[in-house]
Amino acid sequence: MSGLDPDNWDALRQLGHRMLDDMIDRLSHLREQPVWQPMPDGLRQELRTGLPDGPSAPEDLYARFQQLVVPYATGNVHPGFMGWVHGGGTAVGMLSELLAGGLNANCGGRDHAPIEVEREVIRWAAQICGFPTDCSGLLVTGSSMANMIAVITASRAVPDGLAMRHAGVGTRRLTGYAAASAHGCISRAFDLTGLGSDALRIIPVDRNNRMILPELEKAIARDRAAGYEPFMIVGTAGTVDTGSIDDLDQLASIAAREKLWFHVDGAFGALAALSADLRPMLRGMERADSIAFDFHKWAQVQYDAGCILVRDPTLQAAAFAQSRSYLAREDRGLATNGPWFCDLGPDLSRGFRALKVWMTLGTYGAQRMGEMVAGCCAIARHLARLVEENPRTELLAPVTLNIVCFRVLAPVDDLDHFNGEIVKDLHESGVAAPSTTMIHGQKAVRAAIVNHRTVEADVDRMLEKLLELADARLAREKQG
Repeated sequence: MSGLDPDNWDALRQLGHRMLDDMIDRLSHLREQPVWQPMPDGLRQELRTGLPDGPSAPEDLYARFQQLVVPYATGNVHPGFMGWVHGGGTAVGMLSELLAGGLNANCGGRDHAPIEVEREVIRWAAQICGFPTDCSGLLVTGSSMANMIAVITASRAVPDGLAMRHAGVGTRRLTGYAAASAHGCISRAFDLTGLGSDALRIIPVDRNNRMILPELEKAIARDRAAGYEPFMIVGTAGTVDTGSIDDLDQLASIAAREKLWFHVDGAFGALAALSADLRPMLRGMERADSIAFDFHKWAQVQYDAGCILVRDPTLQAAAFAQSRSYLAREDRGLATNGPWFCDLGPDLSRGFRALKVWMTLGTYGAQRMGEMVAGCCAIARHLARLVEENPRTELLAPVTLNIVCFRVLAPVDDLDHFNGEIVKDLHESGVAAPSTTMIHGQKAVRAAIVNHRTVEADVDRMLEKLLELADARLAREKQG
């Protein structure tokens, strides 16, 4: 044995073949399995073994994985998973994770091929979003981190903003603006970066959950009159509740007129640009100063794979670059090939996320990905029609992209509680897993069609089972 390498490579190779076969078999028989099932307390306890003092055979650990982990996963690979906005992943993405793990590359910087793969993926992202291909960007854990990087970059781009890297926010009274429908990670970014969540002005939305632009303009004028420093506007492409899209083109114009940074949080909606039919809905995104989105949502890349793009590469580097003797760039050898990705965000150690993006998009191509995105939206419209045609269900919000918000009507005192309970019943049935949200003060069943495996029959089955469970709950309540 050398170091931690095995004594018997052939035995490990056989185990690897078995692991790969098992996971591919599982993906090929997803509909025969429950979407989700609760993990029994006894099995939870079996995972709590404490730190192992001695070795265990990989075969034994794999057997525990199959028993304790696989049956109780989130379920987002399943076509019946319609909760939140989770991509389904692909077999190709799974294999690319194996390859990336084998290389174990640190993509913080230096001169090696995985860096060039990530640079190519960033150029692909720029093409998708309509950005110049010489923009800067990097892959991160997800849109929460991508949006935080955008907030930091925008705040450092204000006059004398770079002084905050050393002196802190101090007495600067910076303010940003986002719709009430914006994702909570925007407010959290203001919190964690020291600007304070109160510095994010929440702008009201209309009945379609889009930012009311005159209210935005009033808020900017009001802050300037009060001595604040407005610095950025955040537009949303695909709100988390309903999938609505702010008027990005008008927001870009307001930002340009007011000399503010324009950022687009396109966590999942930005990738609607892959579809020629849906792309016009995102008009104005290409005018942004920065864009955040996730490849692990609609692009079906394995978790995690978020992305941040910044139009002016000098501004992102100015916000994050550091100079340390142990990170010195040389004129030749491994320590060349600047700029390094560690100078574009907070992470020095970074995994080879780009390979799964490169292989997934490379396998399917932009056109097929766009067709898949459009297909998800078509299935959502199909579900919305079913909801509207059924007297027992009510559509609660317009369907902009792929999210359908509705509720089941029933003769109960608390309809919100009733709908929340039947969604839990549906989860425990294993048939489907939508989520819930609040729409105009009413509890909604929220079905997000993101998984490339989902077809119309899956949403038909979901709705049919939901109504069946509603009947069963009503019968129990009547008896009890």
